[in-house]
Amino acid sequence: MVCRKKVAIVQSCYIPWKGYFDLMSKVDEFIFYDDIQFTRRDWRNRNMIKTPTGLQWLTIPVAVKGQYLQNINDTKISDPKWIKKHWTAIALNYGKSPYFNQYKDFIHSIYNECETEAYISLVNFKFIKKIAEALGIKTKISWSTDYTIDTTLKKTERLLALCQAANATDYLSGPSAKNYMQEDLFQHANINIEYMDYSGYVAYPQLFGDFTHTVTILDLIFNTGNEAYSFICQRT
Repeated sequence: MVCRKKVAIVQSCYIPWKGYFDLMSKVDEFIFYDDIQFTRRDWRNRNMIKTPTGLQWLTIPVAVKGQYLQNINDTKISDPKWIKKHWTAIALNYGKSPYFNQYKDFIHSIYNECETEAYISLVNFKFIKKIAEALGIKTKISWSTDYTIDTTLKKTERLLALCQAANATDYLSGPSAKNYMQEDLFQHANINIEYMDYSGYVAYPQLFGDFTHTVTILDLIFNTGNEAYSFICQRT
């Protein structure tokens, strides 16, 4: 009997939304795909929180001027003051949420650990790893650079090579990849490809106006506490 192994290959994000952790919880190995080009105005270095006046971006400033082709894992943080600014905004807007006091020291400690980090990729890794552990997600986390593959391969070929290097039998992809994925390559390699479905999440108690799913996982944690993981898994 073949022992199946499901893998996801995803770029790191700053304090990502709950769907990111849902994807992680559904695989055996979660590979950070950070040795590819950094994309501006994307989720790599920013995310949203809710405030009384609407959604607010929390953005980590990075050095990108004249470096249009740099990889995510080569992208440096350009202003060390970002930590104080972000934590102040979080404390101000979530201070009255039901579970802020229970989790504030935990989240604040991650920010403190990031004070010496110069690269966005490593900051993202620290937040994602520790929050995943707090949610009870036990998925193995690795880096694409842990595997020796030909990095000049095209999109699908490179993803396939990573899956093969990780001994995957199944690949769980984000839904947007349907636009470019050459599924026949996976079929020829006997690797099953699936696409994540982010629809149907159950709403949870949330501050400040109309409900929205597409905010940082911190919103879910501060509003639901120990029940956070159940809202990641539930579907209508």
